[in-house]
Amino acid sequence: MYDKKKLAELANQNGKWEETTLHKTLSRFPERKEQFITTSSEPIRRLYTPLDVADLEYQQDLGMPGEYPYTRGVHATMYRGKPWTTRMFAGFGTASETNARFKYLLEQGNMGLSIAFDLATLMGYDTDAPEALGEFGHCGVAISSLKDMEILLDGIPLDQVSTSMTINSPAAIIWAMYIVTAEKQGVPMAKLRGTLQNDILKEYIAQKEYIFPPEPSMRLVTDTVEFGTKHMPLWNTISISGYHIREAGSTAAQELAFTLGDGLEYVRWALERGLDIDDFAPRLSLFFNCHNDFFEEIAKFRAARRIWAREMRETFGAKNPRSWLCRFHTQTAGVSLTAQQPENNIVRVAIQALAAVLGGTQSLHTNSMDEALALPSEDAVTIAMRTQQIIAEESGVANTIDPLAGSFFVEHETNKIEAQVYEYWQQVEELGGVLPAIEQGFYQREISNAAYQYQREIDQSERTIVGVNGYADTSEELRIPILEMDPQGYERQIGRIQQVKAERDNEKVGVALQALREAAQGTANMMPFIIEAVREYATLGEITDVFREVFGTYEEPTWI
Repeated sequence: MYDKKKLAELANQNGKWEETTLHKTLSRFPERKEQFITTSSEPIRRLYTPLDVADLEYQQDLGMPGEYPYTRGVHATMYRGKPWTTRMFAGFGTASETNARFKYLLEQGNMGLSIAFDLATLMGYDTDAPEALGEFGHCGVAISSLKDMEILLDGIPLDQVSTSMTINSPAAIIWAMYIVTAEKQGVPMAKLRGTLQNDILKEYIAQKEYIFPPEPSMRLVTDTVEFGTKHMPLWNTISISGYHIREAGSTAAQELAFTLGDGLEYVRWALERGLDIDDFAPRLSLFFNCHNDFFEEIAKFRAARRIWAREMRETFGAKNPRSWLCRFHTQTAGVSLTAQQPENNIVRVAIQALAAVLGGTQSLHTNSMDEALALPSEDAVTIAMRTQQIIAEESGVANTIDPLAGSFFVEHETNKIEAQVYEYWQQVEELGGVLPAIEQGFYQREISNAAYQYQREIDQSERTIVGVNGYADTSEELRIPILEMDPQGYERQIGRIQQVKAERDNEKVGVALQALREAAQGTANMMPFIIEAVREYATLGEITDVFREVFGTYEEPTWI
């Protein structure tokens, strides 16, 4: 894109600038640090020019919005045509409390539901299980049976809203509960819109909320992809998630490499199942974190689109342009929030959200200022939602497409992150692929080392966190209200489970669970059997126990 003669002239001009203007300035005003780094501890040079992107080819590397390789966005008009979906993550305590929060969010302009589940639910336990003691409702809503899901979604028209569910190991079961609840509302599954996180690989890599060993877990995921492809054309059956990888301490490049690598592994399993790539790939979506480093995050999102498009088209041979699209949801970085001076988190979230928008996200959740202290209060979540609305309506950044394209710095960072992704993929390939790399602890060590490096920089004051190791207020008192949950919610939840078991037809439940057990022992797609068990009000724990019995449970190896 650049004339070689002009680049040579620029190199000469750059050298003269360093010897004269820059040298004089530095002698009077030395720079604040010896080295400037990104959030990922990558060095940042003083100045970027066309010399840093000399090999850039516009059509090949950038292209036009809505066209391959989608670096500049997956839609031709981006936010000029339709703003990103405002999707606030919510879930706490009882299903009825969360239902009230959902209705409040929809009234305030939220465009879709995003359900957080408590730890017992995430691990496949009913609230009354001994393993679940003390976990009820603390990090999300408790869903133990179809009855809980019916209460959670009561009065919410499931044919009109898009719902995202952050659930992984027992994702197929929770999805079945959603499908049957919609069925009871009179909404056929073919009309349901939403996203199931269902990303088990990142559990082994980062979040650790796995239940079963990797092979049967991948079979369950592939069953959902196959079922969704055949019966639910509007549903995204996997949200391939880098969010938790980044929260565990990864760099931006690691987040991208490990997330996209997981996504391609799901593609391989679906192809081995016999599915056509253009039948299922358009319904795959991704989920990224947006951390503090403004330009690094924007570059990460732009690189993600380009890499995904290239791999889907060139490596896997997808013909449908929709299969090439890296469509993603973004959540601001929970790990960046501080309990100290929590009002500062409003600023952090606004910067992160702005980066996500400039990076071209399709959907966005903004964290609340109090989330380092507790689940968000209604006032805090309203500020978080208003942050998105101010960006959309007042900032002007949604008025043009990819406004930072052509920035020498942004394009250089985009290229650098892209190159780092392929370097990581080469290492994974040398280890035998994604599952062997997990078993050998490769991802876990890489993330651990990055997290250690980041924390060391904070501890040694090489990196400033405002209110923590810089500009701290030792006399600070907590000034913001904290959410309080219904103290009788646990007792009501236990009573509901007992009532469900007393009122259902337990003989039919037994028949349904036995049919599911036989399906799990064979090779049939398990989704229809899970749905039938849910219809009979088999609980989450009972269905998960069938899988525990057939598949066993997973314990992470210890590496030396």
